[in-house]
Amino acid sequence: MKKLQIFPKQLGMFPYVFLIYLVMPLFYVAQETGIKEMIGYALILLFLVTYRQLYSPLPIKPYSYWLAVQISIIVILSLWYDPNNLFMGFFPANFIGWFVTKKYFYRALVSFIVALIITTIITAIQGLMENMLYFFPFLIVMFISPFGIRSINKRMELEKELDQANAQIKELIKREERVRIARDLHDTLGHTLTLITLQSQLVQRLAEKKSEQAKMEAKEIEITSRSALRQVRELVSDMRAITIADELVDMQQIFIAANISFQIEGESNFSEIPLLQQNILGMCLREATTNIVKHSAAENCLITFYKTRGNYTIEIKDDGIGLIGKESIGNGLKGMKERLALIEGDLTIHTKEGTVLTMAMPVIMKQEKEGISL
Repeated sequence: MKKLQIFPKQLGMFPYVFLIYLVMPLFYVAQETGIKEMIGYALILLFLVTYRQLYSPLPIKPYSYWLAVQISIIVILSLWYDPNNLFMGFFPANFIGWFVTKKYFYRALVSFIVALIITTIITAIQGLMENMLYFFPFLIVMFISPFGIRSINKRMELEKELDQANAQIKELIKREERVRIARDLHDTLGHTLTLITLQSQLVQRLAEKKSEQAKMEAKEIEITSRSALRQVRELVSDMRAITIADELVDMQQIFIAANISFQIEGESNFSEIPLLQQNILGMCLREATTNIVKHSAAENCLITFYKTRGNYTIEIKDDGIGLIGKESIGNGLKGMKERLALIEGDLTIHTKEGTVLTMAMPVIMKQEKEGISL
């Protein structure tokens, strides 16, 4: 059975504690007799209804109507029963602060101020308020308090939005981490498994004719598989750092196993490139190697390195069948684009004669000369 909830649960005991201020109007109504007393109790009961409704999630117009009813009850109780009932103005002052829209907030505040000032003047003229001076400070507090309430509510709303944003950020981080792991598994293990496949095919061809060479190739498969296992362990612990020079050695090993001629031209000193950029370029070279071996049917591959002031370019060219008739951007090439984007790099693809992948990125070349870095 669902528990009856009079006021919103998140407000705790605050709405109930505030009801203690109804002792004063109840006291003044109790001093009356007859029909006036009955009307007084009816007004307080209606006031309780407005109090409950104003704590409910209402559209702005019904909320304004209930607030107007509450202010009207305070005016009637102050004029017809006792001027001290004006202290009940702290109730609507609190609810006025809950208006989010400035237009409705100021409209309600002005109406509230006018109603209380007119009521105060009428009671003073009628001589019902013996000492008005003690009441003015409370009246000023009533008029100012909606601003404080509104400020608190805005801060609470901002904190709520911040919590929601943080939750979304955490979810995006988890999602990005899953994508990163999938991409790293693809890039790290893809070329290794390709090498194992090529070596296994070679062993099958050599098993009957050249048993000794087949044994050597089988040993290489064991070494490669152990390397793959090590890579998985490194990937689980952290993203493995890859240098361009190390990756070129691995590429040469794979191309030899795949009977693809492999040449390197251009800049061969990579020590000036920061390690982070080397790591990303190394992963991209690894993916390019896997694509060439698996899909290109190429016989030759040429990698050329260009270095200019502030820029670095790597061109990977093969004489294979290109990407004609295939999906132009697969997971591997998409991953290369995403990685290069992290270092403000770019990937272009040309497939007119074979395939040409061009990776370009800005890079700060470090030169130790007279203490100056360029």
